[in-house]
Amino acid sequence: MAKAPSRILLNLSLDAALAVIALPVALLLAGPGNWPHGAWWSLAIPLSALSMLGPAWALGLPQQYWRYTGVRDLMAVLGASIGAAVVFTAVLWALDSWHSPNLAFPILHAMALTGLLGIPRLNGRLRTIRRIAEETGAQPVLVVGGVDQADLFIRALEQERKPAYRVQGILSRRSRQVARRIQGHPILGTIEEADAVLETLRNEGRLPALLVLASADLNGPVLEALLDAGDHHGVPIRRAPQPTVLGQAGRPQDTAKIDLRPVSIEELLDRPQVPLDREGMARLVQGRRVLVTGAGGTIGGELARQVAALGPSVLTLLDHGEYVLYEIDLELSERHPAVQRRAVLADVRDEARMRRLMEEFRPELVFHAAALKHVPMVENDPLEGLLTNAHGTRIVADTARAAGCGLMVFISTDKAVNPTSVMGASKRMAEMYCQALDREARSSGQGMRCITVRFGNVLGSTGSVVPLFRRQLERGGPLTVTHPDMRRYFMTVREAVGLVLQAAVVGAVDRADAPPELREGGIFVLDMGSPVKIVDLARRMIRLAGLRPDEDVEIRFTGLRPGEKLFEEMFHGQEPPRPTQFPGLLVATPRTADAALVARALDEIAGAARGGHGRLALAQLSRLVPEFDHQDAATVAQKSGA
Repeated sequence: MAKAPSRILLNLSLDAALAVIALPVALLLAGPGNWPHGAWWSLAIPLSALSMLGPAWALGLPQQYWRYTGVRDLMAVLGASIGAAVVFTAVLWALDSWHSPNLAFPILHAMALTGLLGIPRLNGRLRTIRRIAEETGAQPVLVVGGVDQADLFIRALEQERKPAYRVQGILSRRSRQVARRIQGHPILGTIEEADAVLETLRNEGRLPALLVLASADLNGPVLEALLDAGDHHGVPIRRAPQPTVLGQAGRPQDTAKIDLRPVSIEELLDRPQVPLDREGMARLVQGRRVLVTGAGGTIGGELARQVAALGPSVLTLLDHGEYVLYEIDLELSERHPAVQRRAVLADVRDEARMRRLMEEFRPELVFHAAALKHVPMVENDPLEGLLTNAHGTRIVADTARAAGCGLMVFISTDKAVNPTSVMGASKRMAEMYCQALDREARSSGQGMRCITVRFGNVLGSTGSVVPLFRRQLERGGPLTVTHPDMRRYFMTVREAVGLVLQAAVVGAVDRADAPPELREGGIFVLDMGSPVKIVDLARRMIRLAGLRPDEDVEIRFTGLRPGEKLFEEMFHGQEPPRPTQFPGLLVATPRTADAALVARALDEIAGAARGGHGRLALAQLSRLVPEFDHQDAATVAQKSGA
């Protein structure tokens, strides 16, 4: 801190000295043969220095770092020069000591000042640029993105004392920008031409060490193509910090380096943003009492976040896990402190407890996300899965309806379609009960609506394959995949929950534009796009880590586990999909049963499960869900030839 005032004073002194030098330069330009007498210089020299001090200080010239000089700094130099020339001329006129060969002198004086003050500043900037270009330890990189974002990254890089990277060229978004330059760096091609540009650089022996993504919105298919080009030439891809971070990087008081981070698999599989009815969501949630079950889980937690942002009067967070409930409650207290919250430890299978809670909280809107979702774990303890997923859903629905709730949204799964696992079959049972309740409410025109939303895997969810692969990568591998042909649907959790809220808006009332299948208990199904091969996902994550599949990290196939399918389905053969006018939402043609019949079957299964009668419970489950083809351990071993 002590060095700053002395540095500022030094800069001010240098500017004053340069102002003194500018005076004879201007006089020579204005009239070489008309040199003033010696007495005049005794007044003009100190006046030229003093006339610079005021404008220079006002425009911040002494505080400038010359090696960081930019356009704004040069404009300040121009302004200070004009101001100093005007002050100098005005004082001489006022003292009747004006000596000038012509009236062009003030203009030439300002020009001389601008040149003498600007040249050393530009030289400082050019030395910095030259030093970066000649930095032997810096990695050559190609900057990818919009020209504004590329310019910001280059500026941030130039402000580092010892930059780790030097820009070799730029890949821009538009073809009309090709062959132009940004701060001296050539635009070598468009993003779509990445493979051809890298091939040219390889042939010239100038292959970059990295591709740096300067634009934050480079995701999905565009990013996939870039990764393919990088993989082809062995060039990793990294993402630059956010523009707000880049704007702060390299400041004189900032010694931190520009931190490039790897591209995440969520960014790679990200899809174009689906337009959502945010106003409808706000009308649905704002000012209402909302309950989210399973609030500590991946889906329940994101539901709690997005619901809290819509301004409910009270948000009740319910979960059976103490720590995850504490975490989401703490997060919402920091992000949405104005929202009244209640964090409740409870088990959805405890009917008496749930009835008391519903009577106490009187929720108007329930999002039921609580479930046991890990297929192999539920196969190990099938009765627990039945009690939580099927019987627990019935308890939540019945107690919410008895407490006067207007709408319940049930989160289902693609594993409920043609289920081969107890988890999937238990969720199908829950679907059937919620469909039956909703059909009754719609036909009678009263009672609680019950919307069912079905979708596949969400990236990064608890127990999913992406966190597993990350942990295995951290240990150096191998990455374990059950089967080479296994495919799954994937969606980001934020997108999935946004569409869940959209489905709630559409299904909450009998809208004219709502799909007619909803009146008969139709299920909303999220448009998950195309399924992804798990082995391809594993290879991509290895490459994103800068490693080579099957060389640096092994991929090991372990065989199908009990209850697993090679291909997940979103629709049963007897419930063909129907499009809706709402992007991202489909409707499954309903297959419904009588609510009382399903309730009795659920009671029987719950009774058998509580009594520990596993075979009886599974037999009743198979009768209720006839498409249930249980792939237990014995069946899997038989099919695999064990």
